[in-house]
Amino acid sequence: MEKNNGEQKKELSQEEKICMKMDAIGRKILIMSGKGGVGKTTVTVNLANALAALGHTVGVLDTDIHGPNIAKMFGLEGRFLEEDPETCEIIPVTTDNGIRLVSLSFALPDPSQAVVFRGPMKLSAIKQFLADVRWGSLDYLLIDSPPGTGDEQLAVCQNIPALTGAIVVTTPQKVAILDSAKSISFARDVSVPVIGLVENMSYLICPHCGEKQYIFGRDGGKKLCIETGIPLLGSIPMETGLEEAEDNGENWLSKGDSESSAVFREIAAYIHSAIKPTSSKDIGYVPKGAGCSPSACSSCTSDCPSRKNG
Repeated sequence: MEKNNGEQKKELSQEEKICMKMDAIGRKILIMSGKGGVGKTTVTVNLANALAALGHTVGVLDTDIHGPNIAKMFGLEGRFLEEDPETCEIIPVTTDNGIRLVSLSFALPDPSQAVVFRGPMKLSAIKQFLADVRWGSLDYLLIDSPPGTGDEQLAVCQNIPALTGAIVVTTPQKVAILDSAKSISFARDVSVPVIGLVENMSYLICPHCGEKQYIFGRDGGKKLCIETGIPLLGSIPMETGLEEAEDNGENWLSKGDSESSAVFREIAAYIHSAIKPTSSKDIGYVPKGAGCSPSACSSCTSDCPSRKNG
């Protein structure tokens, strides 16, 4: 029996699903770096834990398709994404402190298995993670990305309406600073606000005397912030125990006071106080296939977003 008009449900396009899911999330933040090995995932994981400790609801989306490490750093290797059989939504893996995680690492039976995806496949995977995951209502979605300014970053920036902003991660080393400047330029080219810069591995705290040793140079991040006019969100030191905690999937912030954990907490508090939530309504965004037909706009006198964009 065919359903009558009142019972028929419109099948939402993928673009409409993404818009709806992302509008239920307050702040959508892309965490990126121009160079590999600067600790971008370290910043993502610890910032997520710091925000959760402040009482905020947090999700983490890992868009590093070829080298996903979120499962290991949260200590959840061996867990798998599940699908709701009724809605066909992907159900995130959830940490003990309530952080919702989605990563390709939760879909690989063998963590050492290589992921061989061309550009279109990566785009398809990221769009599915945005549209088909049951993210629910969140205060924050932190989006971890691979190094560079390629397919993954473009997929995030071009498919999330009103992306709140980007955080760029660097080390003080000159070559890392050079590549970080490219990340800042990329964000500005695609009209994504740059929330600020995090300088990781700023100095080593000697475990014997407590003296600061500037192994990778000094004040590189500070100088870049002055040149580009963006805030320096924090300088994170290298500390004994941090690497071991990450390899073991332990929450570094729960292991007692340290200089680095204090910086992560300060960054989390700053972001929450200084950065406002964003939604598609802020920019008058209308997904394709939604709203009035474009042919009606010429004679329409309303102030709806479709007409503004038309």
